[in-house]
Amino acid sequence: MSDSQEPATKLEGSVFLVEDDAAVRRSLSLLLRLHGYGTEEFDSAEQFLATTVHQRPACALVDIRLPGMSGLSLQARMIRQERGFPVLLMTAQGDISIARTALLQGAVDFLEKPIDEKELLEAVSAALRSDTEQLARHREHDALLARIASLTRHEWELFERITNGLSYREIAEDFGLTLEAFELQRARLMEKLDARRLADLFRLRFRVGERASGRRMAL
Repeated sequence: MSDSQEPATKLEGSVFLVEDDAAVRRSLSLLLRLHGYGTEEFDSAEQFLATTVHQRPACALVDIRLPGMSGLSLQARMIRQERGFPVLLMTAQGDISIARTALLQGAVDFLEKPIDEKELLEAVSAALRSDTEQLARHREHDALLARIASLTRHEWELFERITNGLSYREIAEDFGLTLEAFELQRARLMEKLDARRLADLFRLRFRVGERASGRRMAL
């Protein structure tokens, strides 16, 4: 592997090495640890799938040609099991069709052996950045769903009518409220949902979509 400087934008995180060649696996693990990454080593796809991953952000560096389940099959299995961290695939074979399949299946990068140190570090840094951003989006979405789940049935129905585009007067009449009483309830609803403007309610409804509706109707 060639000498290179550590990427300036490197993020801390874990790299799961799935490689049946022990020498290659240990060499990659040592290199990544020298650059501040945590690593875990697996000699087969089956061994990796038997583990529970807690460390995040994370990415997996997976050899295409593994004994038993292949790297491509492992990647497909991870997608089905919703192991949502990025996958980097590597192979000693300069096979463009395999690379194309891997990328179409969702691999974030494809590295050819012998792996260039600079390319590896850049790919790992980008993968961990992607996972960090994905985790932030998931946390934000979970927080939105939690706010929706905290609504009473009356508040949900109010939220639903507002975001269905009914006029305030129509909504007030539906609930048998004066316009002033409706405005007070709308203000409390917006405060509960951390919405500063009416447009925020519409954005919130769009982002949570049917998942929110299903959760509220189940209450």
